[in-house]
Amino acid sequence: MNHLGSVQQKVPCLFVTRVTEEPSAKRERQPFKVLATETISQKALEADIYNAIPTEKVDGTCCYITTYKGRPYLWARLDRKPNKQAEKRFKRFLYSADNSEGFTWNIEEDFRTVPECWIPAKEIEHCNGKPFPDENGHIPGWVPVEKNSKQYCWHTSVVDYEFELGLVLKPHTEETGLLEISPVPLSHFSEHTLELIGTNINANPYGLGSKKHPIHLLVPHGIFQIKNVPALNHTDILAWLDGCKEGKIEGIVWHCANGSLIKLHRHHLGLPWPIAHPNLISQPVVVDFSGDKYGYNFQPNTLFHYFSKLDGQRFNSLRDIIGDYDQIS
Repeated sequence: MNHLGSVQQKVPCLFVTRVTEEPSAKRERQPFKVLATETISQKALEADIYNAIPTEKVDGTCCYITTYKGRPYLWARLDRKPNKQAEKRFKRFLYSADNSEGFTWNIEEDFRTVPECWIPAKEIEHCNGKPFPDENGHIPGWVPVEKNSKQYCWHTSVVDYEFELGLVLKPHTEETGLLEISPVPLSHFSEHTLELIGTNINANPYGLGSKKHPIHLLVPHGIFQIKNVPALNHTDILAWLDGCKEGKIEGIVWHCANGSLIKLHRHHLGLPWPIAHPNLISQPVVVDFSGDKYGYNFQPNTLFHYFSKLDGQRFNSLRDIIGDYDQIS
């Protein structure tokens, strides 16, 4: 499984964007939309976007694999955000007529505290040796997901720290158009990022599992490469996302040769998301879970135990996997 780029900073848009004064379809209570113009951004051009690898943008929450307590661990995204007073000042600055000189942050006093184990994302800017906020006033970062964490219980459901495994959704290695759910060593994704998707993440746009029987999976970033990619212009990409079966995705992320990532979301083009039948759930999926062959003894009532009992089974869609632990002993 080849790795592409990782999300370690805010990912810029393919096109130069403009702001319109109408309610956002993406974020509640945001009184404006951010839409793409027809001009490719300078950042995209500098990253050699025309030779980049286009991949499906999967809708979930970002995770990171790196060492903690001497072992590979799953880390959850946690951005350090400004406190109320600093946020008010920053918003006044953003909406002011003259904001050309930039906003002055006091890193020591303007931001909320984070856990001691918090680490900043690798590629964010630094000022005087300290992590510096992005254009939204946030400092992207990570916190380790402990085994019995209640706050990150959906994260913990996709890792088995005893066997150092992650529960991964990826393309089947041999059959084109087939998805595969399998356990993969966490060390395989060391220093890389993945997307956590499922029942209780981002309103579950893929319709996985149910409230009674939730299902969550890890998707390595860049794993779903787009084969029939449209030309890099506003018109062709809009037509592809709006009218092509393969285009029924949240967006596109281009992985550039220099490690940069460039993205385009459906909302940038005025298209809705979520949609009724996204491409990810239109593909069959097989469970390749050979845990018993390696002596794994997964805990009952876990996703790992559940899928290990489904080893070899094939489903028409991810939505056909019900996640009922009680029916499998």
